[in-house]
Amino acid sequence: MHTDDFLQYLAIEKRYSDHTVLAYKHDIESFVDYMDKAYDEKDIATVHTLMVRAWIVELVESGLQAKSVHRKISALKSFYKFLMKNGELKASPAHGVVLPKLKKLLPTFVEESKMNILLDQVDFQTDDFSGKRDKLIVELLYCTGMRLSEMVNLNIANVDLRENAIRVLGKGRKERIIPISLSTAATIKEYLAYRLPSEGNYLLLTDKGEQLYEQFVYRTVKKYLGLVTTHQKRSPHVLRHSFATHMLNNGADLNAIKELLGHASLAATQVYTHNSIEKLKKVYNQAHPRA
Repeated sequence: MHTDDFLQYLAIEKRYSDHTVLAYKHDIESFVDYMDKAYDEKDIATVHTLMVRAWIVELVESGLQAKSVHRKISALKSFYKFLMKNGELKASPAHGVVLPKLKKLLPTFVEESKMNILLDQVDFQTDDFSGKRDKLIVELLYCTGMRLSEMVNLNIANVDLRENAIRVLGKGRKERIIPISLSTAATIKEYLAYRLPSEGNYLLLTDKGEQLYEQFVYRTVKKYLGLVTTHQKRSPHVLRHSFATHMLNNGADLNAIKELLGHASLAATQVYTHNSIEKLKKVYNQAHPRA
């Protein structure tokens, strides 16, 4: 079946994560279901552009957010590109379809002063394994900018405390090296002193000695960010946004931040420049005699 071949292509040739492949699978299945109900057509390789446009209308009218609509159409476009690449289609029926406009949402971040309070003054109850681990979770996400999925899959072997660096396997299974500060290295050492060496290869573990899972990290981050900020968004990704924003505000080069975050293109990193521009405007208005 075309879909199975496409998903295998994403997993093996494109080296997409299991999570991403599953998302593509669900999006394409969503379109197949629509085609079956609306047109009694199950072979999406034979549809035409009007059908794709009708699906978009259906998605929008169902109340689906524009971002989710874009993701579904992106999956469909990738599928048709795959069929064209294999010579099974001459043109994509998804080409040129008009998508709903996306709202430009600025990244939510926690103020630098509040992050300093969290890491320097808040009591993580670090006299036991759980406290040491919880502090390391927050510090790794904020001080390295790594993704949640990257952190939970870190092996002890990925951490080089002699060079003060961490080797991360990012999207598309691309490897990158992230430097760490002496304070973060010290936090890792303190945590490892409480971690039993026989508990497997993963760096971060639950109290039961099992690999850390994403929902556990969400709960931990939400708990501790709630001590220093009233933001509704208190997720691991907020710490990643905070890392990038603070780096940029303190003079880091945008290309360097791109490499640290593991972004494929500079365009994805440029969203953080907005906060720096707002900061410059504030300085200008306060300091320039003609402002």
